[in-house]
Amino acid sequence: MVNIVLVLSCLGVVQALLLCAYLFSLKDKKANIVLACMLLALVMVVGKSVASNYMMVALWLRNLGIAGKLLTGPFLWLYGKILFERRDFSQRDFIHIIPFILYALFCWAIPNATDFTSYLMASLVFAHLAVYLLFCWRYILNNLQGARLLPWYRNIVLGVTILWFLYVGIFVGVIPVYILGAVFFSFLIYIFSYLLLKRHVFNLQKYTNTAMSTEASANLLKHLKQLFEEKEIYLDSAISVKSVAEGLGVSPREVSQVINESVQMNFSEFVNYHRIVKAKSLLAHPDYWQQKIESIAYDCGFGNVTSFNLAFKADTGLTPSQYRNQFKVA
Repeated sequence: MVNIVLVLSCLGVVQALLLCAYLFSLKDKKANIVLACMLLALVMVVGKSVASNYMMVALWLRNLGIAGKLLTGPFLWLYGKILFERRDFSQRDFIHIIPFILYALFCWAIPNATDFTSYLMASLVFAHLAVYLLFCWRYILNNLQGARLLPWYRNIVLGVTILWFLYVGIFVGVIPVYILGAVFFSFLIYIFSYLLLKRHVFNLQKYTNTAMSTEASANLLKHLKQLFEEKEIYLDSAISVKSVAEGLGVSPREVSQVINESVQMNFSEFVNYHRIVKAKSLLAHPDYWQQKIESIAYDCGFGNVTSFNLAFKADTGLTPSQYRNQFKVA
């Protein structure tokens, strides 16, 4: 049994390193490198757990493994910001790595035993990761509703959150099996690898060969926002990527590219997002409380009530009637 657990733990670490190598090899370096760094930080944490469970490990090596938690949180949070906002890793972002650098520099002197100081230091490291996990969940709940890659990022954050709870449980003695965190990490990595192969979530270089410049992309996005937010062209039930592209004097591929890269949605999702926002405002307004749901659906650009109900519930978790009743009660 011991050998099986050891093999499972080691396989997870090896698979994580292979996944990191793959991420570093991808052409789209921005988000993938940050994700690879986050995985390497977890490898440090889990690798230390595996080694400490089966052999004596030097103080400085144990502390380096613990320091991996100080990298996991920042890189997990930055991965989300870079993935969804399509920005670069800036110099200001390095401030998030300072705690890890300090911990690593003094790894030979930081206590790691069973005394109060050791427990205090470990508690601060866990608290540091907890803060970044809270940042990630707040970002997901407040900023990413409707984003195409939301399920992928949410699953990663959920996996790291569960891992955090496991290690905290081990730390406070609630979970007696020390190696359980490493075993769960193995399953987590294989699940991520499976999602990678099945859903191609890292295949973000769909438009690698396009000739569109960054400036042209930003300009097109600006005009798209004007059409959707100011002129509300989504109210036309016959809207299509072709008609929008013709109106802007660009190709449908360029319109799809800008929407895909800027908000991680396809064209249909982008249109429905604006329609649902409009529907929410109408349903919440007292002047529309007596208006039929069917009428609101058509007013917002939906071709039929069924598609409206499905899209609305997928976005809010409520039917249009349930959503409106909240405001009537209030």
